[in-house]
Amino acid sequence: MDSLTQLALGAAVGIAVMGRRTAAWKAALWGGLCGTLPDLDAFIDHGDAISNMTLHRAESHALFFLTLAAPLLAAAIAGLHRDRAHFGRWWLAVWLALVTHPLLDLMTVYGTQLARPFSDFPFAVGSIFIIDPLYTLPLLAGVILALVAWPGRGLRWNAAGLLLSTGYLAWSVIAQQHVTSLARASLQAQGLAARDLLVTPAPFNTVLWRVLALTPDGHAEGFYSLLDDTPHISFERFPHDTGLLPRLADNLPAQRIAAFSHGFFKLEQRDGQVRITDLRMGLEPSYFFSFVVAEQRDGRFEARPPLPVGVRPDLQRTGPWLWRRLLGEPLPSPR
Repeated sequence: MDSLTQLALGAAVGIAVMGRRTAAWKAALWGGLCGTLPDLDAFIDHGDAISNMTLHRAESHALFFLTLAAPLLAAAIAGLHRDRAHFGRWWLAVWLALVTHPLLDLMTVYGTQLARPFSDFPFAVGSIFIIDPLYTLPLLAGVILALVAWPGRGLRWNAAGLLLSTGYLAWSVIAQQHVTSLARASLQAQGLAARDLLVTPAPFNTVLWRVLALTPDGHAEGFYSLLDDTPHISFERFPHDTGLLPRLADNLPAQRIAAFSHGFFKLEQRDGQVRITDLRMGLEPSYFFSFVVAEQRDGRFEARPPLPVGVRPDLQRTGPWLWRRLLGEPLPSPR
């Protein structure tokens, strides 16, 4: 999730755990800082663009390492405020602020390596977009009201914000499962054989959903709004160059994207270069994470340092479409 959301979640958790044992601003400050701490790994350079992508949300988001760090940070905070009597509460507040960060990231589609050092599997639920105002605003409102209404109703406002935001996460999973069932029925009705299926929300909401199906010769993309008049989802098919992957068996960057994306990627040749694209983030033909990983020379592919070539969707074109499609208007995708 975005940094503001993680800051708000950490602050809300800090206030909820510390209660009246310390000033609300102290609990919010340290909770917010601990809630954003795991994302400092974004400043680490791992040597190339694909390594930076696939090693984000790795050790710094691992529950094991965050649990080890919690008592050390709590001891420093309690010592700074000369509040060792409440060390146990600070420990709990810090630990929850740290671990709720990757657990919230887990709900996005990117991939969070929660189980390191035991496994580098990138877990992802994919039921919420990385920025969703309906999740963030209750948290922010609860924290702000807790700070201005302390000690009276502050704790209750903060708890209400946490409850509403958590309930919204639960709603996102329910909506995702509903759209998944509709997508499977629509694929079957259209005679499309799907090797795998991904259902994830369009930007900033959980009403409009993007459905991505891997087919034997490529992928299919469709959109469904909970406000649509019909449960039918129309899919547009996109072929892949399926012969490229065996020829890149020794290309480590390409294999990393293939594994990190859980197979939701495409390979293509352009101007003598081979591109690999993570299909989970973006929409045809614009994707955030696309890389040149090889060049064709003398009839063979030679690996090269990954070159980022991803692009963001044109908001002037996709923004109005997104809103109208969310409201249930049956529009074709903005190509």
